[in-house]
Amino acid sequence: MKPNFTSIGAAAAALGIALGAFGAHALRGKLPETELLIWETATRYWLVGAFGLLFFGAFQAKAELELRPLSPLPGWLLLLGSLLFAASLYALSLGAPRVLGAITPLGGLCLIAGFLSFAWAARRR
Repeated sequence: MKPNFTSIGAAAAALGIALGAFGAHALRGKLPETELLIWETATRYWLVGAFGLLFFGAFQAKAELELRPLSPLPGWLLLLGSLLFAASLYALSLGAPRVLGAITPLGGLCLIAGFLSFAWAARRR
């Protein structure tokens, strides 16, 4: 079964809104301001990745309609990057060991690679 990056992106966007609201309402007053800023950064990048997945999913669906299928690599990189980047920051903001911060740049690199591979696929079409 091949992934539907449009539906994954839509679900990720909904989760991002929920996580942002949770941080703004449930965590305000419970976490120091610095940790809330980390939570907000995680949410912002989660949403950027979600919208990247939405756009890639739509682009991929259009390509399939034209019988010119695309590699799913950009979608997987965007999803992995979003997960690694945001999850590590969410964990750090909630008090996880700082060594977990070493995962955050790997997520950022996956996001960058995902958007670059998406750009390459779009350029080739």
